[in-house]
Order: sequence, then C-alpha cells, then structure tokens
Amino acid sequence: MPQTDTATILRILEVDFNSIVEEWVGSQIEEGVKRSDLFSDSENRAQNVELLRSFAKGVRAGVVDSEFDLKDTAWEDLRATLSDITKERVKRGVTPTEMATFVLALKAPMFERLKKELADNPEGLIGEVLMISRLVDAFGIYTNEVFINEREQIIERQRLEMMELSTPVVELWDRVLTLPLIGTLDSARAQEVMENLLETIMQRQARVVIVDITGVGTVDTQVAQHLLRTAAAVRLMGAECIISGISPMIAQTMVQLGIDVGTVSTRSSIRSALDDALKKMGYEITKIKGN
Repeated sequence: MPQTDTATILRILEVDFNSIVEEWVGSQIEEGVKRSDLFSDSENRAQNVELLRSFAKGVRAGVVDSEFDLKDTAWEDLRATLSDITKERVKRGVTPTEMATFVLALKAPMFERLKKELADNPEGLIGEVLMISRLVDAFGIYTNEVFINEREQIIERQRLEMMELSTPVVELWDRVLTLPLIGTLDSARAQEVMENLLETIMQRQARVVIVDITGVGTVDTQVAQHLLRTAAAVRLMGAECIISGISPMIAQTMVQLGIDVGTVSTRSSIRSALDDALKKMGYEITKIKGN
C-alpha cells in the first residue's frame, strides 16, 4: 500500500477547515441525512465543527507510518466527542444508517481537495485517498459501535422503567397489598414481580396479598406456574395470597391444562378479593345509613 505521512491531509484540514465543514454539511444534505427536523442548522454545524477538529487532532497525533488505532489515547478527544454527539442523536431519533452516513459524508470534500492538491502526483494521491478512506471508515465503524451501545442502554432503561410501571405493588388497606398484572408474564418478569412483591411484604408487614390478573391476556401452563410459585413465596413470608381476575375463559383454560391451584384462594374480581381480604383482617364494609 502506498505510504503517506499525512502532511497533505493535515494541511488541507488546517487551511480549508471551515469550507470542509460547509461541504461536509452539504454532502449530508445530498445523502438525505441532515435531520433538520431534529437539529437546527447551528446545532448541526457545531457538531460537524467539533468532530472535524477532534478528527484533525487525532490524525496529527494518532497516525504513525500510515498506521493508527482509534483506541489509542491520541484519539481520546474524538472518542469523547463522538460519544456525546451520538448519545444526543440517538435520543432525538437518528437511525444507525443516518449516523454512519453522517460521518462517511466527510469523504467527499476531502477527496475533492486531495485531487486538486495532488493532481500531478497520482501515486501520492492514491496513498492519501486510501488513508482518508481508512480513517473515515474506522471513524464510521466506531460511530456505529457507540450508537448500538447507546441504543441498547436506552432500550434496557426503558425495559426496566416499563417493568417498574407494569408491576406496581399497591397498599389497599393496612397490611393488605395488591399487585395488578398487565400483559405477558414471562420468566424474567415473573422473577421481578416476585422480588418486588416479597420486598414490599416485608416493608409493610403485609398479611394478605391480592394478585390481580384481570389484565393478563392469556394464561398458559408457564404463566400459571409463575403465579403459583409467587403465591407459595408469599405464604413463606407469612402472608396469604388471593389471585383475582379469574375469568370464565381463564378458568376453563386452567382446567383443560390440568393446573391445580391447590390451597391458593381465587376470586373472579378484585372487588370480591378485597372483600375477602378485609374479612381475613377482621374488617367488614357496611353501608352508612341514610346513603
């Protein structure tokens, strides 16, 4: 591969810095990845300026004998800048393809200047073009890795937040708790439900727990086993468990599947389950006379 000392690249980046930024933005427009609906022109330009400045700094210190590694400390500023910009773009809804193309669009203005600068030196031109291609491609690959990592973190945070929202333990009465379940109860969620419920039982010194499955669409063998294991864990904590929201369809399904609820109390509605729970606690709801 033709060798290069990056002198020409650095000179171009220094002399034509502002015009390269403008043409880089223009290339993004041509590629359809300049998201004006998500970023103002000033925000977008500021990101390009920051990235190009960090890129130039990395090229100056991080390329030795045509070799480089974006993990080196010489590229630390670029990695940090890229990470900040990528996180912001992920939050605003930029896609992985748009993010990668946003970076790769830097090639166009750099290639144009190299062609003019090295018009009389074909071999030198090939070397510089290859170097820019390798640098920007590595830049783009690293961008994609950061993007995917950030997207995965956001998805995981959203999953945990949704888990917390979908498994709230509510104190209906003194030492009477209810856990309304909505959606699908898989193994991971069942474990989260059990841990959250048992922790709350201990904190509130609960004696009766109502697990309401009105919002659970279907009950199969796996879901039923999760419910029974939860009920067993509640009993080990010294509390009684009532499963409410048993519809006729769910009751038929459980019978057909041969699922035995054993000693677990079941009720058709949370209303009847609450009435049963209050009686276990020694309370009775009566209507006020005259109302």
